[in-house]
Amino acid sequence: MKINNEFRCSFPAVSANEGLARAAVSAFLIPADPTAQELADLRTVISEAVTNAIVHGYRETEGDVYVTLRMLPERTIYIRVADKGRGIPDVQKAMEPLYTTAPEEDRAGLGFAIMQTFTDTLHVRSTPGKGTVLIMRRRLGKTDEA
Repeated sequence: MKINNEFRCSFPAVSANEGLARAAVSAFLIPADPTAQELADLRTVISEAVTNAIVHGYRETEGDVYVTLRMLPERTIYIRVADKGRGIPDVQKAMEPLYTTAPEEDRAGLGFAIMQTFTDTLHVRSTPGKGTVLIMRRRLGKTDEA
């Protein structure tokens, strides 16, 4: 896979760092000249992925969230968000709209549905007790220069 550009970071799994992840995606995407809607969609995707890692992956424990952003050929954005937390016992069930493992926290259970809506592909790998990896891709629309 040819990679035109790449950014990697990790940060403690605390909710204050969800904004850091959104800012990182924004800064990384600006040279690609995304539309305002594309930028908003991808900021939402990273927000949902990081929030899921913090809230569900590291429930009542500490750990780090790992983010990789890549610009691939043909204006394709690759986003990888990983944690080494609790893992998901039933990925298929977790991806159902309105399903949440934290109903007492007033969680909507729409994180995966949002990520699927705003990306072209979403792959989830998870092992209970070892963590979860989300890999998403989104091709940006053409620009006048492209």
